[in-house]
Amino acid sequence: MTTTSPSNSASGPARATLGARLAWAFKTLVRLSLTLVVLAIGCLGADALWRHYMYSPWTRDARVQADAVSIAPDVSGFVQDIRVKDNQIVHKGDVLFVLDQERYKLAVATAEAAVEARRAAMEMQQRIAARKAQLTNLAASDEERENARFSANGAVAAYDEAVAELATARLNLARTVITAPVNGFVTNLTLVSGQFAPVGASVMAIIDGDSYHVSGYFEETKIPYLKPGQGVAITLMSGVPALAGHVESIARGISDRDNPKGPDLLAAVTPTFEWVRLAQRIPVRIHIDSVPDGVLISSGMTCTVVADVPRQEANPAQLTSELADRAWAWLTDLIHVSFAPSQG
Repeated sequence: MTTTSPSNSASGPARATLGARLAWAFKTLVRLSLTLVVLAIGCLGADALWRHYMYSPWTRDARVQADAVSIAPDVSGFVQDIRVKDNQIVHKGDVLFVLDQERYKLAVATAEAAVEARRAAMEMQQRIAARKAQLTNLAASDEERENARFSANGAVAAYDEAVAELATARLNLARTVITAPVNGFVTNLTLVSGQFAPVGASVMAIIDGDSYHVSGYFEETKIPYLKPGQGVAITLMSGVPALAGHVESIARGISDRDNPKGPDLLAAVTPTFEWVRLAQRIPVRIHIDSVPDGVLISSGMTCTVVADVPRQEANPAQLTSELADRAWAWLTDLIHVSFAPSQG
């Protein structure tokens, strides 16, 4: 028969109590560590989001823009024939519309007749001057020969004037045919046949198809991370595939609305100062390098621009994000080790 000493019987519950306390302490330590890690990750994530918003070179305030070319006739007249339609693609040199040409054709005919008349008068005066130049002083005085020579010179000038007027008449006739000055798209066409088109009045607009670009307005805190030639991704609000582009130039100045010039060209400084200072937005011109097939871009579209930042030029937001990723990986390993089922 085996007997158990009182000391051994008492040490068993003590060891069990000690083990339970150690297990509770370990679990508490793990929970506290997990709480601190989660709190640290949350702080790092918030800091990464804040730095990403404040310093990463991206903006949602961007617009697709293009040059709008106003079409205004150089001569006046009634619109006789319109050769294009609204939103039609045109190429440089294509006929847009034609004005009534009857009056200008008559002007050309009149100018041609005037040229013939001036040519005949010029030849007559030149022959008279030549005959008098051969006469002796008994038949014609020096004054008569001089007057004949001056008359011949005046007839030549009058003939040259008639030739210039004929060229002007032909130019006006040619200008009744209005052609496209650029490659692009006819937009907002309201011109109708029979409408009178005065000289210099815009009657049609063409969007220059070779001038599409993006104007992005970046906060001044993000300008240090932008450089000319830097690649960007352009995402339209429609959700189509992103467009590729690069930074073409950065504006060197914007207006100061709070400090306009005074009446004597002196600075009109505002006496108050706002404690909340908002970052100013600087215009950045972005060249569109390529447009995916099937994607339509139109001047005025809203888009988001995200600039590419090289690894060696990573901003604080990227560094914080990488640190948060490492902390999350460490937390995952800790959870796996702590709660993995024990073997043995």
